[in-house]
Amino acid sequence: MKILFLTHRVPFPQNGGYPIVVCNTIRGLVNLGHDVSLVALNAKKNHHENNDDDKELLSQINYRAYNINASVSVFEVAANLFSKTSFNIDKYYDADFERLLIKELKNTNYDIIQFEGLFVSLYLSAIRKNSKARLIYRLHNVESQIWHRLSQQKSDPFKKSYLKMHAKRIKNYELQQLNNFDAIAVFTDQDKGTLIEYGAKIPIEILPVGVNLDYYQPDFEKTEFPSLFFLGSLDWLPNREGIEWFLENFKQDLTDGDLRVRFYVAGNDIPERFDDYDVMGKIFIQGEVDDALEFVNSKAIMIVPLLSSGGMRVKIVEGMAMQKCIISTSLGAEGIDYKNGENILIANNTDEFYEAIKLCIADEDYCKSVGINARKLIEEQHDVNKVTEKLVGFYQTLV
Repeated sequence: MKILFLTHRVPFPQNGGYPIVVCNTIRGLVNLGHDVSLVALNAKKNHHENNDDDKELLSQINYRAYNINASVSVFEVAANLFSKTSFNIDKYYDADFERLLIKELKNTNYDIIQFEGLFVSLYLSAIRKNSKARLIYRLHNVESQIWHRLSQQKSDPFKKSYLKMHAKRIKNYELQQLNNFDAIAVFTDQDKGTLIEYGAKIPIEILPVGVNLDYYQPDFEKTEFPSLFFLGSLDWLPNREGIEWFLENFKQDLTDGDLRVRFYVAGNDIPERFDDYDVMGKIFIQGEVDDALEFVNSKAIMIVPLLSSGGMRVKIVEGMAMQKCIISTSLGAEGIDYKNGENILIANNTDEFYEAIKLCIADEDYCKSVGINARKLIEEQHDVNKVTEKLVGFYQTLV
């Protein structure tokens, strides 16, 4: 089949959940012999130097990135208070890009066009008019749900009201677009249930996050035990909110209390104010790391303190593939077929996190057994080859 992927950001480098999922899917389809094109909006003007993995993938597909200006001024944010739409979505629309996209569709007949997330759905109407392809929406997150959950975590009345307003506007947009596609792919049963509640009438297929297991080769000789770590992009609000909550609640325990373990925080776009959490020899705010998997391998216990997310967290899947002992909220582990205490530890409040960390740092053998069981789960349910074959089968029912 001839397949076009549309993304709202350049999926290179593969240093976060969204780019990892997109590129793993494309790799799987290319390996099965399909002709894949990728068109990406480039809001951050990302011109990083591609590594060998990127170059290999790019040599096998047709790829274009279009620079757009997605910045929003303070005036535009203020003006948006009186609008019916959310600037978080509207900023991804670019008329010049739409014209170029229409030209592309007139020159090439695609069988499948896959919209990677809500933000590229702004071009759905133009694509529908200019292509006979089956249009698939891959839901990475229920965006309105994230904003609603963020609002529930706020005590400030203005912030709570502001976030609720955006949640309502985004939900209205989601409801408008929902049945305009030919089908939807989701990562979790929970997300499928949410879309059905929203009134989805089109086919919905559950396809978990798939990873190439050959890339995940843990080496315990290079792992510091005990050690605690967080890895995630802090330009994504749920990540930032979660790690701030954790640091505010556990900084004292980690520096002067009974939790005698070093804590490392790594990821992209960490605000400068996070440097205030750094405590020499105890809490390390490292920022972006050169090799994410090398960083993960070097640490023992992964925490995922998500309070307001949805969908499936790629970092948990990757952490499990690396045989990490993971402590996560039930929301963070949503969609993963886990067994609490066997292949992951679930903690939903400060007391539960405290007890889970205390247990793990005191028992290395237990941590290793949790990690080994986690790897088995990923091998059974998240092998990218198996997931991609299921995706192709889904495409074929539509074409």
